[in-house]
Amino acid sequence: MRSGEAVRKVAREIGVPEQSIRNWVKAQAEGKLGSAENGKRITPEQMEISRLRAEVARLKMEMEIVKKAAAYFARESL
Repeated sequence: MRSGEAVRKVAREIGVPEQSIRNWVKAQAEGKLGSAENGKRITPEQMEISRLRAEVARLKMEMEIVKKAAAYFARESL
């Protein structure tokens, strides 16, 4: 992460979910992310897959909320 900037700000700047940034920082701290020196790099495709997985998870959660709201309002109208 750049010189102490908040995760939220960095996530907004590069257009990825905050959780992805947190995961990357955690993986870096644990030595799970490779560096250019040892040949293990995170490819743009891997970053996109991570972003898409986070988006799918968010959309599933939103869909569950909508289902629950619809059921609630359906009960109220009876």
